[in-house]
Amino acid sequence: MMERPETVSTLASGLIRVIAPNPSPMTYWGTNSYILGTGDTRVLIDPGPKDTQHTHALLSALPQGTSISHILVTHAHKDHSGGAQDLKQTTGAPVLAFGDAVSGRSEVMTDLAATTQMGGGEGLDMTFKPDVLLDDGQQIETPAGPITALHTPGHMGNHLCFAWNDGLFSGDLIMGWSSSLISPPDGDAAAFRASCQKLMMRLDGPLYPGHGAPVETGHSRITALLEHRAKREHQILQALALKPLGLQDITLAVYGDLSPFTLKAAARNTLAHLIDLKEQSKVEATPNLRETAIFSLAVTKV
Repeated sequence: MMERPETVSTLASGLIRVIAPNPSPMTYWGTNSYILGTGDTRVLIDPGPKDTQHTHALLSALPQGTSISHILVTHAHKDHSGGAQDLKQTTGAPVLAFGDAVSGRSEVMTDLAATTQMGGGEGLDMTFKPDVLLDDGQQIETPAGPITALHTPGHMGNHLCFAWNDGLFSGDLIMGWSSSLISPPDGDAAAFRASCQKLMMRLDGPLYPGHGAPVETGHSRITALLEHRAKREHQILQALALKPLGLQDITLAVYGDLSPFTLKAAARNTLAHLIDLKEQSKVEATPNLRETAIFSLAVTKV
């Protein structure tokens, strides 16, 4: 891990980053909150966790005499959305997001969540309820200038990226220090691939992720992540070409020997790939699709 920067940093004109005090293997040096604008009223992207110290740091980072007009949330994981309600009460600013913690799931993920013990749910903020729902492509007029909301599921169904000036706030979809956790039914490998391809069609400048440093070469990073996911898919199919396997054995075959914590995260990503592969009719699950299934290559019909 690179050395943790100062808690409050000015990244560009009108852009302040405030890092929450919640470092971990999943959050790197902590969750990034961003304050946008140069006038008396500014915009906040991702209030971070419910944490008095972080809330105080955010309010202290505002120049004297300025206020917050909008609280934008990339997705409803507690480390991003948990502090929204406290900041709303303090500032009076509305909370804007795609939806609550289960919004935006694909049909297959909605069905799996309803009919199986799929696991997942890491850090879900089930109390999160935005004041304003944002549609894909919706432009928000703010004191910091126009901000465009982009629905980008994959890491989570209700995930949004926000385009502002020449930059893109990429939440937990695209980060420089790590690939994204894709944990079904909230994470979705097919949706992740589609969201990455969607961002590749844009000409945004730097990416400002939910954790870690800005990504200056966004297209290169997205290309690398798509190639990484394609490699994992190929490795899964190679493992199943030898014999049918359960989720843990597939994960070990693909990732090798990992610490228990890392292995658990790797298994969630593997499961996301297996669901995607079954939807592509490349893999079968016996007796049905769930964590405890035995997976095998689909029989090619002639």
